[in-house]
Order: sequence, then C-alpha cells, then structure tokens
Amino acid sequence: MALIRAALTDGDYGMDITDADGHTLRMDIPVSQGGLGSGFRPMQTLLAALAGCSSVDIVMILKKQKQDFQGLEIEVDGEREEGKEPSLWRMINLKFLISGNVDPQKAQRAVELSMQKYCSVAETLRKAGAEIHYAVYVNNVPV
Repeated sequence: MALIRAALTDGDYGMDITDADGHTLRMDIPVSQGGLGSGFRPMQTLLAALAGCSSVDIVMILKKQKQDFQGLEIEVDGEREEGKEPSLWRMINLKFLISGNVDPQKAQRAVELSMQKYCSVAETLRKAGAEIHYAVYVNNVPV
C-alpha cells in the first residue's frame, strides 16, 4: 500500500502532498475559487498521472524494441462534464511527441500498448467514463 501524507501548508487550500520516499507535490485551487493558485489542481494531477504512467510504458517498450529514441513529450488536454458534481473527465486527448531514430510503426505500437493494455491510470479513467484519444508523432511527423 502507498503511504501519502497531505498537509495544509499554504492559505486555505494549498496542500503539500508527500509520499513515503519524501517526494512532494503541491496542490491548490485557482484564485477564482478561493485558493492561491500555488500548485496543481487536484483534477490536473489525474492528467499528469496519465502522462507519467504512459511515459514509463512507452520508454520501456521502445527500449525493448531497440529503438534509438532521443526524447518523449506528452501533451494532455481534457474536457470535464458540465453541470455535474462531481465533474469527471469526459474526454481526454493526448499527443505523444517522440524524437530520434524511431520506426513510426513501432512508436505507434508502443503508445497503443500503453494506452490499451499497460497504463493503469488510463484504465482507471476509462472505467470512470472518460473517452481517451491519442495521436503519435515521430520527429514532428504524424504517424
């Protein structure tokens, strides 16, 4: 089991969240909602977790495929349900930007495996009702 400790540290809503290894994440809400805007909003952390989870999968798969990748960037955007509480992620779009000497089909396959088979965060979001779409680019060329 993962141990997480959240402590109110900044204004009315700013929390420092620390894991068992001492890594810290700052969360807050926007100024427009009464916070100080000093950290990730809670729902943003889900998108960040999706990017982090899929990046681990993709790097591992590309290494196993012996691809000479030089970089990986992931852009994530999403739309939440309107007029509902709680307001869940309805649609999530990811753009995977892979650079290096990489076979585009192997890059596509690595992303597909992550999104459909390995990434637990993606599956958690899908089970909550989110539609997840993605596009893969190798050296800025769409696959």
